[in-house]
Amino acid sequence: MDYFFSEEQVMIRDLCRQIAEERIKPVRAELDEKEQFPSEIMKALAQADLFQIIIPAEYGGLGGGCLENCIAVEELSRACCGVSTSYAACFLGAYPILLFGSQEQKDKYLPLIGNGQQYCAFALTESASGSDAGSIQTEARRDGDFYVLNGSKQWITNGGQAGIYTVVAITDRSKGARGATAFIVEADDPGFTVGKKERKLGIRASATAELIFSDCRIPADRVLGKEGLGFVVAMRTFDKSRPGVGAQAVGLAQGALDEAAAFARVRKQFGKPIITFQAVAHMLADMATEIEAARALVYATARFIDSGAKDISKVSAMAKVFPSDVAMRAATNAVQVFGGHGYMRDYPVEKMMRDAKILQIYEGTNQIQRNVIGQELNKEYGRSK
Repeated sequence: MDYFFSEEQVMIRDLCRQIAEERIKPVRAELDEKEQFPSEIMKALAQADLFQIIIPAEYGGLGGGCLENCIAVEELSRACCGVSTSYAACFLGAYPILLFGSQEQKDKYLPLIGNGQQYCAFALTESASGSDAGSIQTEARRDGDFYVLNGSKQWITNGGQAGIYTVVAITDRSKGARGATAFIVEADDPGFTVGKKERKLGIRASATAELIFSDCRIPADRVLGKEGLGFVVAMRTFDKSRPGVGAQAVGLAQGALDEAAAFARVRKQFGKPIITFQAVAHMLADMATEIEAARALVYATARFIDSGAKDISKVSAMAKVFPSDVAMRAATNAVQVFGGHGYMRDYPVEKMMRDAKILQIYEGTNQIQRNVIGQELNKEYGRSK
C-alpha cells in the first residue's frame, strides 16, 4: 500500500527494515532471554544516523518530525519491541529539551543525543504515582545557583544506560500540579545513583531501573522552561510521543501477523495447510484489517502533529490506545494460530505476546487515554452548544 512517503521517509523505512532483519532478528531471542541491553544494535542505529531523526538541522540532525519517528519505530518494533523501546525512549527523553530547552541547553544536549554519544531517558513515574502523576514525591530545593533533588523514580526506561535524564520534581508543594518543575540531570551528577534494575514480563532487552536522588546537586540553568512548568512539560512531551507507542504497536502487530501467516501456510492438519481453514483465515484477516486501520491512524495523527496543530491531546491518545489494543489482540491470536508451538520459546510469537502488554500500560494506561479522549469530547461538544 502507498502511504505517500517522501523519498527521505522511504529511505528511513528501508534502512530500519534492513537493520531489523540483519541485526535485530538474529539476536532478539538471546537479548530477551539474557535481559541484555542491545548496545551493539544501538551503536548501529547511531552509525546509521537514526538518532538524528527528530533533531533539528541546526543541531546536526535530520530535522524530521513525528511521522519520521513513527516510521523508524514501527520497523524496529516489527523485529523486537525491546530494542525499539530502548531506541524510542531516547526521543521521549529528548522531547522536553526540544520543546522547552533554552538555546544553551539545546546547543549542549541535542548534538549528543543526535549522534548517539549519549542516550536519553524521561523520569516522571514513582512508586506511588503512576497514572496520578500529580502525587509525585521527589522534591527539588533551590540552593543559590543550584537545585538539590531528593527522592526516587521507578520503572525508568534506559535507566542506568542513559547519560541524560529529564526529571520532573516538586519545587513548591503548596501549588499542587503547578508546583512541579522539569530538570536535566546528567548521569555523573553528585548524589544521583541508579538503583534496582527491574525483571520484566516483556521488552526484556530494554533497561528499566530505579533512579535515586540523594542531595543531588545540579546547576540552576538545568531547569527546562521555568519553575512550575513541570507537568506542562510532561503532558506536552506525551502528546508528541504517544503516536510513537502506537507505531510500536503497529510494528509488533505486523510482526505477529507475518509470523502467523507464514506458519499457517506450512502447518498442515487433516492434510491441508491450516490457512485454508476458514477459522484460521478469518483470524488472520481480522488481524490484517485492524493493523492497517491502526497504521492509518498513527500516520494520520503524526502528520496532523507535524502540521503544527495545537490541540493534539485527543488524537495523540487515540493513536496510542487503539493500536496498542490491536497489538495485544494480534499477538494473542498469533499464539493461537501457532497452537502449542506458539506457547514455546522456540517461536517468536510467545515473546511478542509478552512484549505487547506493556504497550497498553506505559506512557499512560489505555484507561487514562480513554479519559483524555472523553474529556476532550466533553469540551468539544460543550463548545458546540
